[in-house]
Amino acid sequence: MVKVPGAVIAAGGLVGGYGLARWSGRRALGGVALAGAGVAAAREWKDSAGGAAAAGLSGLYVAAFAGSHPLAKKIGAWPSVFAVAGGVALASWAVVRRVPTPR
Repeated sequence: MVKVPGAVIAAGGLVGGYGLARWSGRRALGGVALAGAGVAAAREWKDSAGGAAAAGLSGLYVAAFAGSHPLAKKIGAWPSVFAVAGGVALASWAVVRRVPTPR
């Protein structure tokens, strides 16, 4: 089975959740996608970097979602979503990359 990095899952959840909500007209549907991706990313982060890293990155994921709303008022909806998704992906990559791999 192919292992998808938590950074990709999280960024995809933020972008996909917003896109789904916008195009379907159902915010709850986007929220379900966002939450599902968050859970999947947290599992991946826990497996690759441990519980503390997973908790911190999950908190960042939620903060990025919340922060995208006021940011959207300044730069627009899609640019905001892409900015926070990129930020979460970069943070995830940096945290997971620093954890030594067990041998």
